[in-house]
Amino acid sequence: MDTKKSLAYLRAKKKVETLKSFYSHLVVYLLINTAIILVSANVFNDKALHFSRWSMYITAMFWGIGLASHALYVLFVMNFKNNIFKNWEEKKLKQFLEEDQS
Repeated sequence: MDTKKSLAYLRAKKKVETLKSFYSHLVVYLLINTAIILVSANVFNDKALHFSRWSMYITAMFWGIGLASHALYVLFVMNFKNNIFKNWEEKKLKQFLEEDQS
């Protein structure tokens, strides 16, 4: 019974760490890309503002692709992975624990 509780704890801990890493990635994405766009648009100097140049958004677009793939990974870990592979993981963990005790 303790094995099941510890396995459930480890799975929950992995979910929390995965979600925490995604939130950190999202915050860094927003902060850095906001700063890049504002600097590129001349907000902090006396020149004319230029938000219409598409080149200033390239970093946000490509990084956004990476962020979207991270979001899909989090969705997979949070929902699908635990439903599909849950029984297999438990069986393998029990098998390895029994082998270590022998």
